[in-house]
Amino acid sequence: MNVETVGVNMKIQEVRAKAKDLGLKNTFGLPKAELIRRIQKAEGNFDCFGTAKDYCDQFQCCFRDDCFRFVKD
Repeated sequence: MNVETVGVNMKIQEVRAKAKDLGLKNTFGLPKAELIRRIQKAEGNFDCFGTAKDYCDQFQCCFRDDCFRFVKD
């Protein structure tokens, strides 16, 4: 998966596929936000999806743009 396109308005199926690609287990039934946090941790980022308050220093995270949208909703 391409890091530049992954994360931008990802559907749950795409998030699950990314989790599978990373070898994450026992993810069935997890809410999308929790699954993304597990992916973030597996990729070496902080597991902080949906907690940003106006700023995020995790520039390598493929969910960064979605995170800001999630917080606003």
